Amino acid sequence: MDARELTRTATEAYTLFDDGDIAGVDRLYAPDLIDHNPVPGASTAVEGMRTLIGWIREGFTGAHHEIVYQGVIGADTVVTQWRMTGRHTGPFLGVKATGRELAFTGTDIMRIDAGRIVELRHVEDLFGAYAQMTG
Repeated sequence: MDARELTRTATEAYTLFDDGDIAGVDRLYAPDLIDHNPVPGASTAVEGMRTLIGWIREGFTGAHHEIVYQGVIGADTVVTQWRMTGRHTGPFLGVKATGRELAFTGTDIMRIDAGRIVELRHVEDLFGAYAQMTG
């Protein structure tokens, strides 16, 4: 895959979150995905991705990921810094809907093979999100 194809796949992953497209997980993530920061209690890493998309879909109206920085590392890896905005209209991180507009950031490193994400390292500023919901 060339750099454009790699970044297109990585960027499409954020669209799944913005659209609440849980079914799209099977198209973009390999069934044997390795997630180095897995969702607690998820039976597989792919199931964890479905869970995360569900949390965003349930917790936010108008969720939108903006790509702040994206670059290709080596032949198969994309690093992305992103910023998510949305209105907190449902439960998220154990906090009931506040109606507040939130913005928080994260960074993902995705290894991609044959158009699917096979390995993922990610960190999100969930403390910042929590502080905005409860502050």
